[in-house]
Parts: sequence; C-alpha cells; structure tokens
Amino acid sequence: MATAWTLLVIAGLLEVAWALGMKATEGFTRLWPSLFTLTTMLASFYLLAQAMKTLPVGTAYAVWVGIGAVGTVLLGILIYGDSASPLRLASLVLVLAGLVGLKLAG
Repeated sequence: MATAWTLLVIAGLLEVAWALGMKATEGFTRLWPSLFTLTTMLASFYLLAQAMKTLPVGTAYAVWVGIGAVGTVLLGILIYGDSASPLRLASLVLVLAGLVGLKLAG
C-alpha cells in the first residue's frame, strides 16, 4: 500500500511538470518543451494506473488531480507571477484539507 501511495505522489508531481511544460510548448509548436510535456504526461498516467491497482479509483484520481492542481497553482504563482489573492490561497488550503481527508478515510 505504501508503494502505491509513493507512486501516486510521484504521478501527481509529474502532473505538475507536464502542466507547466504545456505552457512552455506554446500550443505544441516548440519541439523540446513538447517532448518533455508528452513524456511527463505518459509517465504520470502510467504511475497513476499502477497506483490504481491497489488504491480506490476515486481516492487515487482525486489525490492525483489535487497534487497536480495545488502544485501547478503554487508554481504558477512563483514562476509566472499568477495571482496569489487571499481567496485563491484559502481555496488551495481547502483542496489540501480534502486530500488529507481522503487519505485518512481510505
């Protein structure tokens, strides 16, 4: 079970990588960022699929999306200067609380 959670966390981090990479592809018109994005997408989906062999599908998918969403928003703020409004940050805290709740309930 611990291995499945580790795979899921790595899959979520790879989701952050491909989401940020997608911005750099400029609509998949740039070769190297596009190859990076496609590679990290495939790796992320593969690890998610491996984690789902053990973990409940709803929990695994929600945690994967949550890690990706929170990580992408935070790095978007740090790297791209996206908005860091109090409501946006409070919403991230709620997402994290939901992820912890799913883990504890699982």
